[in-house]
Amino acid sequence: MTVRGKVAALVGVAAVGGFVVLATTYVPPNERGSVAAGVERLEGSLVGAGSSAQQAAMQGWTAGYNALQPAVTVAYDPVGSGGGREQFLAGGVDFAGSDAALDDEELAQAAERCGPAGVFELPNYISPIAVAFNLPGIEQLNLSPATVAGIFDRQITTWDDPAIAADNPGLELPDLQITPVNRSDESGTTENFVDFLAAAGGEAWPYEPSGNWPVAGGEAAQGNSGVVAAVRSGQGTIGYADLSQAGDLGIAAIGVGGEFVSPSAEAAAAVVENSPRVEGRGAHDHVIEVNRDTTGSGEYPIVLVSYHIGCVEYEDPQVSELLTAFMTYVVSEEGQQAAAAVAGSAPISDGLRAQALAAIDAVRTA
Repeated sequence: MTVRGKVAALVGVAAVGGFVVLATTYVPPNERGSVAAGVERLEGSLVGAGSSAQQAAMQGWTAGYNALQPAVTVAYDPVGSGGGREQFLAGGVDFAGSDAALDDEELAQAAERCGPAGVFELPNYISPIAVAFNLPGIEQLNLSPATVAGIFDRQITTWDDPAIAADNPGLELPDLQITPVNRSDESGTTENFVDFLAAAGGEAWPYEPSGNWPVAGGEAAQGNSGVVAAVRSGQGTIGYADLSQAGDLGIAAIGVGGEFVSPSAEAAAAVVENSPRVEGRGAHDHVIEVNRDTTGSGEYPIVLVSYHIGCVEYEDPQVSELLTAFMTYVVSEEGQQAAAAVAGSAPISDGLRAQALAAIDAVRTA
């Protein structure tokens, strides 16, 4: 039984250590976009690793089917984007989740791993990155890009600084030291956040985008959850993390044009819709160049576009079969809504879905 042109429906999830374990089943082409009961199951396992920001989405993609399909498992280790890409390029996992696309050096390594058919990179998870803070008595702040850059470059050091006051006229700000919290691990969330600071922060941010935090000193934590925990446990702390994990922390609205825009799925989708695809990559390599310095009304520019990365050809026919099915479910309307329900992510557009399905249908056995 082939799975090309069929939809995968994830129908089980369980937590095993640091992994999310999933099960898959399949729906005929004429039922694409729906989940049917009692359809034929496959056997085998699929292993992925990477973005911790995708962890909640992984659970959302499987939440409706937690007791079914024990014959097929997909294990995802939220080790971080850098670790996921490294494991994928080394052949240790079947696919990676990454909040940053492969760079030129990694694309060369991918050619060795995947052969001449190359890789796919699919922007399957779109979510705002929240600038989250813990400030007594204050739940909402307005911050311009230059102010955010000054805070995280440790040039703005107290909460009553004139730059913060200018963004928040009439708000009583405390004379309290600011403690920025950044990721300690190589992170796609960091790379997306720094990319925004470099594009929109102007002279206030002198560093090139990178998955490794560029500013010495300060407090650091592992993963999105680690940053959120560090911000929550401090006072006067501020950090950046996937909105789905920010919880009850204060959330900053970011200056865009003449307004301040709060992070939301709708605002994240708006900026992605108005961002171009990076040219010069493979036929199934759909990397988006996010318009970080947008002035568009209602567009939130600190957005994480998280990719699933895999080979177009696999030597193991079972891997190509299971990966095709799993990824087809992920990009389906049901899969995207399941992720949105628990992670607050923005469902991909019909155009991105069509691109993704074409790439997924190209996955084959070498």
